[in-house]
Amino acid sequence: MSKQVDLLKGTIFSTLTALALPIMGSQLMQMAYNLTDMLWIGRIGVDAMAAVGAVGLFMWLSNGLAILGRMGGQVLVAQNIGSGDKARAGRFAAGALQIGAALALGYTLLLTLASGPLIGFFKLNSPQVTADARMYLILIALGMPFSFLNQVLVALITATGNSRTPFLAMVWGLGINMILDPLLIFGIRGFLQWGVAGAALATTLAQGVVFFILCRYALQDQYLFPHVHLLQRTSGAELRQLLRISGPAAALNVVFPLVSMVLARMVAAFGDSAVAVQKVGSQVESLSWMTADGFAAATNSFVGQNYGAGNLQRAKKGFYVSFSLMSLWGIFCTLLLVFAAGPIFQIFIPDLEVLPMGVDYLVIIGISELFMCWEILIEGAYAGFGHTLAPSIISSVLTVARIPLAAALSVTALGLSGIWWSITLSTIIKGIILTAMFFLFLRKIVRRNSIC
Repeated sequence: MSKQVDLLKGTIFSTLTALALPIMGSQLMQMAYNLTDMLWIGRIGVDAMAAVGAVGLFMWLSNGLAILGRMGGQVLVAQNIGSGDKARAGRFAAGALQIGAALALGYTLLLTLASGPLIGFFKLNSPQVTADARMYLILIALGMPFSFLNQVLVALITATGNSRTPFLAMVWGLGINMILDPLLIFGIRGFLQWGVAGAALATTLAQGVVFFILCRYALQDQYLFPHVHLLQRTSGAELRQLLRISGPAAALNVVFPLVSMVLARMVAAFGDSAVAVQKVGSQVESLSWMTADGFAAATNSFVGQNYGAGNLQRAKKGFYVSFSLMSLWGIFCTLLLVFAAGPIFQIFIPDLEVLPMGVDYLVIIGISELFMCWEILIEGAYAGFGHTLAPSIISSVLTVARIPLAAALSVTALGLSGIWWSITLSTIIKGIILTAMFFLFLRKIVRRNSIC
């Protein structure tokens, strides 16, 4: 039985959800990776959580860099499969993997060789927190080749209409991570007690397992990967096409963590506990944005294949279905974070002194969940049509605006909460502007298609 979902035929809702649900499951598995770490590290203490929080921003930055290979590969593979040219799809897939491998090597060297200055940027208050963060960063860096290439492989496999294999790979990775976390963090059953570093080692080993599973699938696949020749040089024209699509999206997703690093430095001025709150809060919030990101990836492939096949009407209807579902999801996440902030935060840090800061974060950020879901989904839909520049510019400008806004609000009576409000307000504005832009874009492209 084929693992590919035929995105060009069938009812739109069932086709799209058949592709999207495993992707969303994979994203939730990734979230569970992080939450598992948080649950165990939170038992060590707030200082340990602060150390992991600082490093988490470099992991986020790696996801942005990986988009340079992932996004263009997914879009161009989907469009060329839709048009029936698998040989060309294979060449773009090979180019995406080559870009991913080069970036992985460079980023690994950067993190390992410059771990001291990178952690020092945050000006953490405790020497022990700084030392733990540096060790955590070095061990995470060793897994960066797996992390980069896993993201590219998942995107390429998803572009073919197969989202089940990446999901199963993530399930295996999560299982390994859940088993290794307590063993390596606390030294259970004869294992060495690594503390915070144990969580990093568990994550790196789990990513290695995911990479093995995805590579095994690629070697057995008869749909796309027989056309992928990794040692074949990517032509200049094909490389430019990949980077034209990936470049703006990658720049946006690099801007996000860089801005967050500056904000984290502002947060650190309120104490290491505030850094821990931001880390836990962002992981809880990932329930909404990882799910939206998963549906955006499905929409990307659906729109890409149908647009490549010349079926604009089906591509447009697929977006409308996704938009409706993600709107409902965003509203649900807002209600969850606003009205259940206290019980949710206490799962990860039961310290009553830290609880008020955690509740403030989740309630303020929770207000913007619907608009964040819109933003993420629309960026995926734009990419499916091969247009990433305009949404990336809008998102980047408004994301950078968080820095002066946070600086202004944090010196008022709002204090630390002013930083959280800078994130929420910019997210709401981005969601509204990008939604309006995309509906105008759809109207324009439909009109142009009808004239042709």
